Parts: sequence; C-alpha cells; structure tokens
Amino acid sequence: MAAPAKSARERRPSTSAPLSDLQGPVGPTFSRPKHKRTVTGFGPGEIKSVEASIPEPQRAAWKKFTPKPFDTAEEFNAEAVRHIETTLARSMYNCDEGAAYAGTALAFRDRLVLDWNKTQQAQTFKDQKRVYYLSLEFLMGRALDNAMLNIGKKDVAVKGLSDLGFRMEDIISQEHDAALGNGGLGRLAACFLDSMASLNYPAWGYGLRYRYGIFKQEIIDGYQVEVPDYWLDFNPWEFARHDITVDVQFYGYVSKYQDDDGKNVSFWEGGEIVQACAYDVPIAGYGTSTVNNLRLWGSKAASGEFDFQKFNSGEYESSVADQQRAETISAVLYPNDNLERGKELRLKQQYFWCAASLFDIVRRFKKTQRPWKDFPNQVAIQLNDTHPTLAIPELQRILIDQEGLDWDEAWSIVSKTFGYTNHTVLPEALEKWSVPLFQHLLPRHLQIIYDINLQFLQYVERNFPKERDILSRVSIIEEANPKMVRMAYLAVIGSHKVNGVAELHSDLIKTTIFKDFVKIYGPDKFTNVTNGITPRRWLHQANPRLSELIASKLGGYDFLKDLTLLHKLEAYVDDKDFRKEFQEIKYANKVRLAKYIKDTLGVSVNPSALFDVQVKRIHEYKRQQLNIFGVIHRYLAIKAMSPEEKKKLAPRVSIFGGKAAPGYWMAKTVIHLVNQVGKVVNSDKDVGDLLKVIYLEDYNVSKAEIICPASDISEHISTAGTEASGTSNMKFVINGGLIIGTCDGANIEITREIGENNIFLFGNLAEDVEELRHSHMYGTYTLDPSLAAVFDSIQSGTFGDAGAFTSLVNGIVDHGDYYLVSDDFASYCKTQDLIDEAYRNQDEWLTKAITSVARMGFFSSDRCIDEYAEMIWNTEPLVPSKDE
Repeated sequence: MAAPAKSARERRPSTSAPLSDLQGPVGPTFSRPKHKRTVTGFGPGEIKSVEASIPEPQRAAWKKFTPKPFDTAEEFNAEAVRHIETTLARSMYNCDEGAAYAGTALAFRDRLVLDWNKTQQAQTFKDQKRVYYLSLEFLMGRALDNAMLNIGKKDVAVKGLSDLGFRMEDIISQEHDAALGNGGLGRLAACFLDSMASLNYPAWGYGLRYRYGIFKQEIIDGYQVEVPDYWLDFNPWEFARHDITVDVQFYGYVSKYQDDDGKNVSFWEGGEIVQACAYDVPIAGYGTSTVNNLRLWGSKAASGEFDFQKFNSGEYESSVADQQRAETISAVLYPNDNLERGKELRLKQQYFWCAASLFDIVRRFKKTQRPWKDFPNQVAIQLNDTHPTLAIPELQRILIDQEGLDWDEAWSIVSKTFGYTNHTVLPEALEKWSVPLFQHLLPRHLQIIYDINLQFLQYVERNFPKERDILSRVSIIEEANPKMVRMAYLAVIGSHKVNGVAELHSDLIKTTIFKDFVKIYGPDKFTNVTNGITPRRWLHQANPRLSELIASKLGGYDFLKDLTLLHKLEAYVDDKDFRKEFQEIKYANKVRLAKYIKDTLGVSVNPSALFDVQVKRIHEYKRQQLNIFGVIHRYLAIKAMSPEEKKKLAPRVSIFGGKAAPGYWMAKTVIHLVNQVGKVVNSDKDVGDLLKVIYLEDYNVSKAEIICPASDISEHISTAGTEASGTSNMKFVINGGLIIGTCDGANIEITREIGENNIFLFGNLAEDVEELRHSHMYGTYTLDPSLAAVFDSIQSGTFGDAGAFTSLVNGIVDHGDYYLVSDDFASYCKTQDLIDEAYRNQDEWLTKAITSVARMGFFSSDRCIDEYAEMIWNTEPLVPSKDE
C-alpha cells in the first residue's frame, strides 16, 4: 500500500484565529484557505481568520501589486488610456468623446473602489450601528463630475483630458442621468447618501434598479409622450453582484401547525419565486475617504431566463415568459396603477425590494453572532415615505416564522428598528392597498398586519375605554368596500419615530392625518427634520464660479462641509468687486441656459430678461396651472399696452419643466396648455422679447444644474399646507435666485432665515384652506375677474382647441377649485407686479440675492443627517484612520 502523498507544505493554524475549511493545495508550492463568499461577505471574525491564515510572502505580494490611486495628470492619463485601449478595445484613432468619457469614468471608478473596499472592511471590523435608508427613488443625476469633485481631482482630470485633446464639459455631457427617481423625494434620498458618506456615517441605501427609469419625456405637438429611458446602455458606476441573489416569494398560501413544543407555527408556501440580484453603486463622500454603498435590486426569473423544453416543442414566446414576467418588477418606476394589474405590479415591486433588502440586513446582522435583542442597537432602518412600509411586517415575519422568536419579543425589536419619514398630508398620496389584493399576493403578510392591528387596537381600547370612535379612525384596516390596508398607519405603529420634513408640515401631520396617534403615543414619537440639500452638488458642482468666488472670500472651501460659514458673506454685500463678480456669474449662467434653450428648442431668449422658473413634478397641488394662467394674464396685459408702457416693462422668460405621471390626465393637460401658450406668445411680434414661454422637456438633475444657477425668480406656489417641504426652493436661493411662494413647506423657514424683504410671499394661509374649500362647495363662490378673463381667452381658442383645456378650466369654475387657484390669483398677479418693480432696481435686487445666499447655511443635508443620527438613529460617525 502506497504511503499517502504529502501536501506541498504543511500549514499551521494561526494562534490568534482558528483556521477552517482548508481543502488541499492550490498550485504547486503553496496552499490558500478555501472559502466561498456569502451574500453579505465575511463577518469581522471570519475576516481575521482568513487574513491570519495567509502566509506573509503572499500578503506582501498582494500589497505590492495593489493598485495605487492616481494623483497627477500623467497618472490619470495612464489609467484612462489603459481603459480606452483594453477595457473598450478602442485606439487613439477612434477615440471619440463617448470613449473618452468611459475611460475617465472607469479611471475614477477604480480610484473610488480602492476607498470603497477599505470603507466596507473598516465598517465591518468596527461593527457599530449601521443606517439602512430604504427609498423607492434615488435621483442621483450624473456621477462623474460628482466623483471628481468629491475626490478632489477634477483639476487633474481637466489637465489630463486637455493633453489628450478633449474638453471636460464635452466629456461630462456624455453621461446619462441615473434614471432611478422622479421628484424631490428621490433627490432628497440622493443628497442624504452624499451627506452620510461625507460625514462618515456607516450607511447603505437600498432601492430598485429600474431598467427604463420612470420614462423619458418627449414633447410632441405640445403633449407629453412617454418613451423608455435607456440609461443603462453604458453604466460604469454599478457593479453586478451575480453571487448575491435573494429568492422572493409571491402568492401561495399559509399552513399552520404546532411544533414539538406545542407552539403554533405559520408556514408560507407555494406560489411563485422571483430572484433579486444585487447591483452595487459606490457613494463617495466629500473630503473623506469614506465611500458608502447603494445597493439596487434587479429582478429575474428564479427558474432561469430560458426554458429549453418549451422552446424545443415550438413554444418560443412562452420559453421566455417567466423571465419577462419577472423583469417587469424592476422595469419601470411607478408603473401606471390606473388598472388593477398596475396596482398589483406596484405592490409586487414594493415587497420585492423590501424582502430582498431585509434578507440582506438580517444576514449581515446574523454574521456578527449577536443575540436578537441587539438588533435595534446595530440596525437603524429609515423608511423614506410609505413605499417601504412592507419592511415592517416582513421583519416581523422573519423573526417569528424563520427565527422562532415569540410575537412580543419580535415586535419589540421591529418597533425599535424603524423610523418613518412622512412626505405628504395629501390623503390621495397616503398609500392604501385593497385587502383582496394583499390576500392574493402576500397572504402571510396580511395575517401579520391583522395581528399587528389587533394588538394595537386592544392597546388603544385599554387606554381609551370610553372613546369607541377612535378605534375605527386609527385601525390599519379601513372598513371600506373593499377593505383597505392603510400603509401610513402601519408605518406609524411600527416605527419608534415619525418625522415630517419642515416645521409647518410636521405640525400639520400632528394636527391632521396623525392627530389620533399623537393622542395615543404622546407628542414625543413625532418630530421634525427640515429638509436640506448637499452644497457639493447644488453649489460647487452646479455653479463652480460662484463656489470659487465664495471660497476666495471665506479663505477656502470649508463651507462645503459646514454651510453655516456662508454667513460671513454678508460682510461683502457692499463690496463693489464682489458684487460685480457675483452679477457677472449670474449673467454667465443665464447665457448658458439661453444657449441650451436655443440649441434644444430653437427659441432665442434674452439673457438680460428676468428668468422666472418653475421646474418640478407636474401636479395640481404644485399649481403650475396658476403660473401659466398668470403668464396668460401678463400676455393679455402686454397686448393691451401702449408702446410707451411696453418700454417700461421688464422683459421676462417663463420657464417650465417637469414630468406628469403617465395616468394623470389633468397634469398632462397643464403641460399641453403651457406648450400651446408658448407657441402663440413666442411667435407674437407685438410681444417680442417682453415675454417668452419655454417648456424644457425631460427635466432631470443635470438639467437642474443648468437651470438653478440661471434663475432670477423661482416659483414655489403650492396651495398652503400641501407641500411637505420642497427642496428646489433651497437650490435656487443658494445660487442667488429669489423666490415667489406661498406660506408652505420650507418657504416659511427660508423666509425666517433670509428675511421677509428677500422673498415674495402671497396667497392664503394653511389655516384658512379648509374653510375656503368648504365655502366653495356650500357657500358663495365668485371667480376672480382677472382669472375669468384668462379663461375667456382660452375658451375663445387663442391657444388652440379650447376643448383640450375644458377639464382644467371646469375644475376651477364648476368643481370647487380644490387647490384655491382663483382665491390666490389676484394676490399672485399683484406679487408678480412687485417683482417687476424690484427687478428694475438691479442694485437692490443684487443686495437681496447676495444676502439670501449668505443666510442659507441652515439648509444643508449635512445638518439633516446629523439631526437624524442624534434624534432618530442613535448612531455615530466612523472616521477613517489615516493609514486607510
């Protein structure tokens, strides 16, 4: 019998960390520990174990060949050219701007990844509390410029690209915006990711990887047309984690049985499995080596993409049917839910993303081998609006059905883990799902929601025995036909903190939609975190000349990490050179926007005119209709003026932009009216340069970066009490634009900070809205005479087929004017006249603009994140060590 062969070299376990799973030699002269990466990588103990098991020569070799970050233009070029030549297989002779963008992006991505790996390893080693931010939208915008500025190497890349024959502006413009969001909710989430990384908080974002975005908006014959947004054709900023998949279950049924200990156990079985695949996006912090992670989930069929048997038997379409059905889950943001199938798809989307994210979070926690009671001390999950509320019953299901905890222990963990950010007081925006749909799609979760509701109502009944009415008002299940699950109520009951996003909004939720819950839980459960924006993108990136001017006066760019330093600018409000430069920067930004308008729409606008901007989601409560009616009012007034009167009038360019939800007919009608008015006004020789009306199609983050620095006045004119906060108002003011707005959302706090003299407020107050609506329906309702004249001009066919705008006009004239357009119209027009007057005095206007910028220090997303961390998450930053 032959002696057993010796292994190439005997290997002894490290004394500090036991070695495991060594399975024979690898290569001729050495062996390495065999390990398989799991869904959430290694825990701290496992990393130490594997690290300790690698011999010193191998470790030295690895360190020797670890890539080094570039620091000079020459080193950057070496990386960029290498990627163009080898990753893209292009040469010097066929390197166009697209290839140069790809090479630049990949060079910066490589640099980011080095810090990304170190950050994730450091966070795992430290094993402190992490934040998980769940948002259905992350409106990230372009990544390259942001990465260059955050890393601090844009000047290096500018020089390097110039050496290669390219201009940085041309390269940046090659990038598609990441189509992962639509409005302020998604952009807030993106600003928060930037701040969490910049402030060194261990945090992950979780979202869905939408293959076609929400949609690409095209304006054809004045109408919005939705087409797919193919933003993923080339995306160097994501990493497909093919080894990280989660099986997500739908449909099926629930079996109940008793285990050996006599405990009742529920088991969800049957139905359909869809696989969630992880895609990771690095999120760089500014002025730090911290790079956090945004994990996006894509969907695919668990059974595989292709059924050979069906194909071979001639069933070609059905051979890929499973994959096509699975892919619809992550195809589009907010699929149209006017149809029942659309509602099912939206609920499916939400559960798919919550289930995959919770699986990931729980797996990561379990690797630390801590007891379950420590879960809320290690994990903070923030629900960005009601979309991720299914995470609450999903975590409860995991804890009781899979981990065997009893109900009370599990619920205690769940309710300490979640925080809920409310973004609206509009009843139609508070999500509700029908019980029959829930029963069909998520039978186990419906049972858990009923149990949560039962326990909650019993608690309410014990504490308020004489108030029987309160039970139906606060029940998660609404007794309608069919019964409905009120997701906002579930979010309140399942979270330890509920916050609004501006002072007025936080007060309103406590006195309106959540009034009974304040009574039940007390006021301490409800708090406020006024929204903010990241100055890195919205000042430094969007308006580099203004950022440079500010830095020259403040002695550096520290204000980008501490925005309150802006207050020092007030010392320069009378400085002639500063004022001159500030004014020149504003004019240059207006010229840039005018050029963009000319290039895309073929309309020439005068950069010296007052640029009046309203860009945001198109919705009746945001009142773009009030704006366009005001434009028509102005147009009619100009038509009636004498030549002498026209000479005194300040020319104006009214700029609109934003998307309407595909199924929202009224919002689409507003878009059509704006375009029709533009068509008439822009070609009217009587008006000339005195008024232009522009609709910028497919509004997104990169377009906002051109628009915000160019505005003179921006419109934030929602019906008082309807806009939770608004953040575009902050973006405009920090770039030296003034506001016309109602006393709504963050406008109130902006007014408090910058002073009433530097903002143009109008309209009714939130406390009067309900009474006005009531009098519209049951009392006397008189249409404002100026608005009646506007409607007459629309109905006479001035702007094309009057029938196209009947619903818009009738909503105000005959159906109660819910958003109080008529009530605020006179005040709005009068305030616009005041703006005209103020703009004529350019010296005074400039003082207002500079003062406003100087007083915007409060509205930083860094301040928001510090408030969340202190009041809601109870988490600390993890500052990278110098050797990392």
